[in-house]
Amino acid sequence: MVLLIGSTGVRRSELMALVWTDINVQTMEVSITKSCVRNRLGDTKTECSRRPVPLHPVVLESLLDWKRQSLYKNDGDFLFPSIRLNGTKPLSPDSLLKKSIRPALIRAGIAGKIIGWHNFRHTLGTLLRAIGTDIKVAQDLLRHANSRTTLDIYTHAVSQQKRDANTKVVELLLPGRGLMAQHLSAPSPL
Repeated sequence: MVLLIGSTGVRRSELMALVWTDINVQTMEVSITKSCVRNRLGDTKTECSRRPVPLHPVVLESLLDWKRQSLYKNDGDFLFPSIRLNGTKPLSPDSLLKKSIRPALIRAGIAGKIIGWHNFRHTLGTLLRAIGTDIKVAQDLLRHANSRTTLDIYTHAVSQQKRDANTKVVELLLPGRGLMAQHLSAPSPL
């Protein structure tokens, strides 16, 4: 589940609404056709949200492994069903955060931060920017109606990128000073 949401940036409501027919093995995509909020199925947030999202082969294989293990593997079954509700509803995203994801983060040494489902989406946006992805491609992957949303909200400059940009500006303003900076070390990230 974390691998899927982290690599695709689907919204939590879209993640919870996924059924097995939404996974296309041939095209290696997941179709986003609906959302699920408080166990009620409905439409996606926007028309742009209903675009298919590519699946990396590792993510697709993980999903197929999960399907083989699942008690609910028929076409119309939820990918992440509630066993308590006999697969008729998806798992509770808030319960998953509380019982599984946040404890896993603590075990991984990530403490002191409140992590929610939307953090995965923001992280994807930031990582897409960090690797130099064209803004229109990032917009399409995040399924935003316009690129301003992608730029203004979902991508955050990475600290090293800020430092590199600052260094380049100083070197333009003060030629030769860049050599001095090479002998000084940057502060370690927190």
